[in-house]
Amino acid sequence: MNPNIEALYQISGKSERTILGLMSGTSLDGLDIAVCTFLGSGTHTKLNVTHYTTIPYTEDFKAAVRKIFSIRAVDLEAVTLLNAHIARVHATMVLSALDNWKLSTSSIDAIASHGQTIYHAPKFLHPTTNYGNATLQIGDGDIISTATGIITISDFRQKHIAAGGEGAPLALFGDTILFASETENRVLLNMGGIANFTYLPAGQTTEIISTDVGPANTLIDSYVKANYPGLSFDANGDIASTGNINEGFVNEVLAHPFFNAAFPKTVGPELFNLDFIANALKTAGIVSMAHQDMVASLSYITARVIADGIHKVVGDANLELVIYASGGGIHNAYIMEQLKIMCPNASFKNLDTLGVHPDAKEAVLFAVLANEALAGSPTLSMGKISFPQ
Repeated sequence: MNPNIEALYQISGKSERTILGLMSGTSLDGLDIAVCTFLGSGTHTKLNVTHYTTIPYTEDFKAAVRKIFSIRAVDLEAVTLLNAHIARVHATMVLSALDNWKLSTSSIDAIASHGQTIYHAPKFLHPTTNYGNATLQIGDGDIISTATGIITISDFRQKHIAAGGEGAPLALFGDTILFASETENRVLLNMGGIANFTYLPAGQTTEIISTDVGPANTLIDSYVKANYPGLSFDANGDIASTGNINEGFVNEVLAHPFFNAAFPKTVGPELFNLDFIANALKTAGIVSMAHQDMVASLSYITARVIADGIHKVVGDANLELVIYASGGGIHNAYIMEQLKIMCPNASFKNLDTLGVHPDAKEAVLFAVLANEALAGSPTLSMGKISFPQ
């Protein structure tokens, strides 16, 4: 038997597997790294997150990625070079984290690498009639595997595309496996660049839904970067808290067809960007707006589209609901306060109470998908496998 296949077979048959999840989001803050141990698979999965960190990206690295990120026409050489470079950077970060934790590479059975999304193109966002849904993440799995000496599973979103999906959100699978409850109606809310949630009604599987709902941090971050020199985001919602919400602008944004489209759906910065803001201002007939008012309005929109989505899915306003929020948006006190006002019958809890640090959730979810690819049902097998040799 090929030694690589034999190693994969042995890992698949182990009673416990250790998988290192990697996530790099649209905010480009850094690489999230989570070491996860798994017993079992599917709904019988038992998870323990033993280590977690985020290693920040350098400004040069972020600038290079932004030159090709969510832009229709880019330098093809830059894409090609960054596909390899991102993988090498991620591999170096993995080895550094393992060294800091005093963990050997041999203690890790596999790496689950999401890669770096550079363009997301669901059918409704592109005008080409002969093409369907597509998405592209770079950061080559072969380079990560060879550089670390660890089997690497990557490119998870392509199987979702191949099966007729839009490549996102993939949280449905991990959320259902890890967080479904027999007694508690749960919403697993993630607020990264884009806001998405999974609704897990108590004791049910048929009514589960996972969907993007609109911008979380992407519009706020883009606007702050462009108008507040030296800042890349609105820390704690401090800017928003000094501004006033412009109802005309808010109404114009919410009139966009995306917000009325049926669930599930997916979207990205390809739609929600500075041009989107400029077009909404123009259509609303707003000549100028104070920067703090714009940040307040964008932050309100983030909370509003999340709350509207939850109400649309959950329906009964009197239903007891617990919202577990994760992602960078949880650190924005302004958005969180707006959410609590808009969802008065829901209680908000920290994801820590379910055993996962909120900032680690997405890295953990891709480790779950890797565990399923290795030892789960063939009906949930995402990712492409790269061997070290």
